[in-house]
Amino acid sequence: MSYEMLMGMQIADEDGYAAYRRAMRPVLERMGGTFRHDFHAETIETEAETPINRVFVIAFPDRATAEAFFTDPDYLTAKETHFERSVAATAMLADYERSA
Repeated sequence: MSYEMLMGMQIADEDGYAAYRRAMRPVLERMGGTFRHDFHAETIETEAETPINRVFVIAFPDRATAEAFFTDPDYLTAKETHFERSVAATAMLADYERSA
């Protein structure tokens, strides 16, 4: 089983978001996580408060690993340095456990 999150985001700065992805990926991989799918998107309809221009699935071995990832000091540094200035909004569209 893996734990996955389907996320939607409004990226305001593509270069800054790319820098965030480069900075956080080593932490993600160290914890056994991965991006299963990643799309540029055009919002047609959404319940989110803002349009979404990026949709992806991020996967972890389990929910506990996901929680550890999002509180890891190296991840938090990447988030503070790059994410907060490049992402205008986020929306968790779904989270679920997936059998292999």
